[in-house]
Amino acid sequence: MPDTAASSTHLTLLDDLLKRALAHGADAADAVMIRSDSVGASWRMGKAEDLERSESTDVGLRVIRGKKQAVVATTDLNPAGFDELAERAIAMAKVSPDDDYCGLADPALYATDLQDLDLDDHPDQGAERLIARAREAEEAALAVKGVKQSEGGSASVGRTTMALAIRGEGARFEASYSASSHSVSCSVIAEDGNGAMERDYDFSSARHFEDLDSPADVGRRAAENTVRRVGARKMGSGKMPIVYDPRVSGGLVGHLSQAVNGASVARGTSFLKEKMGQKIFADGIRIVDDPLRQRGLRSRAVDGEGVAVRRLNLIDDGVLQSWILDTSTARQLGLETTGHAGRGTGGPPSPGPTNLYMEAGRLSVDDLIADIQEGFYVVELIGMGVNYVTGDYSRGAAGFWIENGRIAHPVSEMTVAGNLKDMFRQITPASDLTFRYGVNAPTLRIDGMTVAGA
Repeated sequence: MPDTAASSTHLTLLDDLLKRALAHGADAADAVMIRSDSVGASWRMGKAEDLERSESTDVGLRVIRGKKQAVVATTDLNPAGFDELAERAIAMAKVSPDDDYCGLADPALYATDLQDLDLDDHPDQGAERLIARAREAEEAALAVKGVKQSEGGSASVGRTTMALAIRGEGARFEASYSASSHSVSCSVIAEDGNGAMERDYDFSSARHFEDLDSPADVGRRAAENTVRRVGARKMGSGKMPIVYDPRVSGGLVGHLSQAVNGASVARGTSFLKEKMGQKIFADGIRIVDDPLRQRGLRSRAVDGEGVAVRRLNLIDDGVLQSWILDTSTARQLGLETTGHAGRGTGGPPSPGPTNLYMEAGRLSVDDLIADIQEGFYVVELIGMGVNYVTGDYSRGAAGFWIENGRIAHPVSEMTVAGNLKDMFRQITPASDLTFRYGVNAPTLRIDGMTVAGA
């Protein structure tokens, strides 16, 4: 997992910065360095459109002095400037308000053996290959009958290295790891005989190139997704079953993660704040956060505070088992961090999920919808109409109408609404779980939701 040469250089720089912070009066300090390199290319209507390359290296320093903390960031890696950076951080900490919960994680929780999660395939970032992939995706899409225009195919490759170092108050920790990323996508437009247009897309992303779907498959799926939405109509309103396609079902799991985030719970702004240990989903539902998934899109062997990570069942047999916590939110709640601290260079650690997913159910998708006389199969959601204080949920939606247990025709300009507390209890998962995103779920059915149309 570690990139030995890069790790040594990055950690040496961070060690120097932390020594200066302690020398200037910090009781403790941690520092993170994030280096990113990426190349992206796009191809549209038979021509290369864009080729972009980006490189960045950022360093963030957090100093802790008593009950005060401050964070400063820089892109200047010249050690000559580290004294000024550390001095500025201490000056900011002195005038910051007290924070009773700030501080380093308990050193007893630090990761001692970083697992190799196979996140980095040291990618070739050749522009010509990316252009060829983008072109292949678009050409495959345009070859599908019914596609009238392309918004382009695109391909990208990148690599990120993160180094973390911690010093002070009896603590000492350092770690560095790298992760690669590959993606290909395509978006096209189809048109019906009356000039009404529909747009859709498809994409694939992976840590390793060999796990990436072929550009031709991505382009073909993008076209098929688009063509089948031609002729969409508005439908009436009422209460009925809603079926969420895997392209959007992960959003419901994401809403759960927001509601069980330690920061929301500690502030008292989550509709689940009093639900620990209670059944909030149906029997048999399990929702897992697994940072140790091999080649996972959000995998990591250590969190942003140096704490060892582990697989965590947030929901087990429908029962809420845990909050998502970093050290600060855990202290506010009188608990122990769950190893979910994320860290950028511009702020202190904060809690968040990694590879989050709902386990698959037993029914096939066909069986899941077989008894629906009238319902709505959702493939696209619009807007962010979720109130995490009350659980109220309202989103614009498009997809397909279900009649007599079968997909009937495309629909658009609809609204689906409910309350997440009720929705969670009504979820039935299908058996088609795949891992395409950072947050994943199989096809999900929820009965009794409100649909508003024409």
